[in-house]
Amino acid sequence: MAYMLLIIEPPDQRATRTDAQGREVYEQMTRFAAGLRERGVLRDGESLAWRDGSPARLQVRDGQARLLDGPFAEAKEMVGGFFLLDCDTREQALAIAQECPAAQWATVEVRKLGPCYS
Repeated sequence: MAYMLLIIEPPDQRATRTDAQGREVYEQMTRFAAGLRERGVLRDGESLAWRDGSPARLQVRDGQARLLDGPFAEAKEMVGGFFLLDCDTREQALAIAQECPAAQWATVEVRKLGPCYS
């Protein structure tokens, strides 16, 4: 079964770190990903850009596209990255989420993948 770990961060958190602290955090996450890959449970994982990522939200209603460019001032949190896993059970995905270094400074949301119609 596929599970996604979403790393949910306060939007200003990264700006409070020095460059060296940011690189150390990134290295922790890279080592975590390498360990998941060695265990054969990691499908993919990425960090999302936060400073120059040019986020946008798009909706189409009644055939009309509505585009809202970020940053989004009202955001209380942001998705900072993800890990896509192959796990046998929800409990295994939760155990992996507990190992994630980001759980120390962010929230790790665990979501099972499935079709959008069920």
